[in-house]
Amino acid sequence: MEKICEDLQAEYQELDALVASLSENQWHISTPSHWTIKEQIAHLAYFEDRAYLAASNAKAFRQHLQAEIGPDLAGIENHIKQTVGDRSIRGLIEWWRSERNNMLVELAKHGPKDRLPWYGPPMSALSFATARLMETWAHGQDIFDALRRKRRFTDRLRHIAHLGVTTFGWSYINRGLDVPQNQVRVELTAPSGAAWTWGPEDSRERIKGQAEDFCLVVVRRRHVDDTELKIIGDTARDWMLKAQCFAGPPSDDPNPGERL
Repeated sequence: MEKICEDLQAEYQELDALVASLSENQWHISTPSHWTIKEQIAHLAYFEDRAYLAASNAKAFRQHLQAEIGPDLAGIENHIKQTVGDRSIRGLIEWWRSERNNMLVELAKHGPKDRLPWYGPPMSALSFATARLMETWAHGQDIFDALRRKRRFTDRLRHIAHLGVTTFGWSYINRGLDVPQNQVRVELTAPSGAAWTWGPEDSRERIKGQAEDFCLVVVRRRHVDDTELKIIGDTARDWMLKAQCFAGPPSDDPNPGERL
């Protein structure tokens, strides 16, 4: 938990440094997801607020789900709008900073296998923290893309790559499809040059390449054809077209050539 919380804090700080330097006009730039930069940060701030509640008071979070969100998450969009409100840019940044810091303090009190409630099945504290890092990094990528700025990738990507691998089955179940029986070997080169591997060494289904390319695909920020990943096998190819390491409805974005 100490390591994932340190990495999550570093991810927050990197994105914070980027947006804190923006002019007010830049906050209203549209990102590739069609949200403005301000809306991206508002989205992250809201879920840090809710993550803090889940980590600090599981009973209160479950009451929030029942009373304010409802079945099938029907009330979530309305609750987001009500909670975010009409905050100024400065007010939004301060809220985001406060809630994420509060959440980290509470999360660090948990053991990695402690179960925390969330929007869907409960999650282990370790998976919960990993999901927060993944979401921060993914929405951060939207902002880097909108500003046309080159991002420096770090070995914090290992958390996202591992999440991408372990959600192989989810990527199919989420689409109402049978999970393929073939196992895929994933061999990635970390930004530091380290080798990261998952899956059986003798598998004929293989994915090989840079960790950042794999992570951009599994968070649906790049189409696999716009990366340098080497894909061998029909299952490996199909997975990379469907891969989605986050909850929510299936996403088919982006199209080839849409986000380069």
